[in-house]
Amino acid sequence: MKTELSLFDRSLTLLRYPRRNQETLQAWDAGDEYLINHLEELDLPDNQNILILNDSFGALSCWFSARHQVTMMSDSYISHRGTLKNLQRNKCEQITFLNCLDELPDDIDIVLLQLPKSNRLLTWQLTLLRKKLPKGCRVIGVNKAKEIHTSTLNLFEKFLGTTTTSLAWKKHRLVFSTPDSEHIHNVDTVKEWQVDDENITLKNHANVYSGESLDQGSRFMLKHIPQDDELRHIIDLGCGNGVLAIKAGQLNPQARLTCVDESFMAVESAKMNLAENLGPDRNVQCIANNCLDGFKDTSSFLVLCNPPFHQQQAITDHIAWQMFCDAKDALGHGGHLMVVGNSHLGYHHKLRRLFGEENVKTVARNSKFVILQATKDSDRKKKGY
Repeated sequence: MKTELSLFDRSLTLLRYPRRNQETLQAWDAGDEYLINHLEELDLPDNQNILILNDSFGALSCWFSARHQVTMMSDSYISHRGTLKNLQRNKCEQITFLNCLDELPDDIDIVLLQLPKSNRLLTWQLTLLRKKLPKGCRVIGVNKAKEIHTSTLNLFEKFLGTTTTSLAWKKHRLVFSTPDSEHIHNVDTVKEWQVDDENITLKNHANVYSGESLDQGSRFMLKHIPQDDELRHIIDLGCGNGVLAIKAGQLNPQARLTCVDESFMAVESAKMNLAENLGPDRNVQCIANNCLDGFKDTSSFLVLCNPPFHQQQAITDHIAWQMFCDAKDALGHGGHLMVVGNSHLGYHHKLRRLFGEENVKTVARNSKFVILQATKDSDRKKKGY
């Protein structure tokens, strides 16, 4: 796995975040290199105000901060932390960090855009750019060529303006767009809907997972969340819009609730949804974080988890493993981790390895999903909450 990005007689040491032993994935891709090559060929004057959207681990921010004023905007806490660590590692100039709910800066000279997976987020970002940017400002996006569809370019044309594309290079393509569309659209970042067969209404910002309907895994999990008067603290790890925490809160009104996600938009959505569905006086905390970093050990009795199986554009299972490890540390003795996932993902192997085979059981199963419960020790007399 390469850690040195070397171009134009410069070299950057770039690592993914969180740093792992025997890492197999790079902290940048050919799309980052394509953007760097293109802008270096433009020979921009120094001290341009560059807005970088969705920089995965800071490759673009580190590179362009040497000569320009950089603002990095991302919805990912992991991307923020990874970018900061790589800036420090390479002794780069300071940049400005924004999340996707912040206001865009003034006086933007050029925009670099790593196209997000979510078309809802892309639409939201293009709308913000059209409202803020002066006509003639360059917007340059990048993605794998196979991911840039006619529908993608249509979004650029509709919500931003005149759009063209480059030739493919290392299976990536650049998108060139200008903020000159005649109509400036008003797109609300929040989509609201009712959960079928539940007394739950959800509001979802643009980058929330399954933000337009409830995913099947969460729907299955809702039917199996426990009700127990002894529950004092419940964690929804990878909370998304907070639907699992809401159901757990309805079933366990005595419990304190903590929602954790690496998406700032998910955390804000969960905060809104818990307040509206459980009332403003409920003891609730919503945190943007890398899994359960910094959480007190043995502080909870129940952790609910619907793990993601990708980080940025990469498919990986290391996030699920970190979630399971962190959950075990956060649980008191006799506490439970409940996990829902596709049956083929084999989470039971990881949980048995971590909690012990005798402490993992199947709660429920259907044609696609399985719900597993892992218990921290079996001596319930030693509860740590």
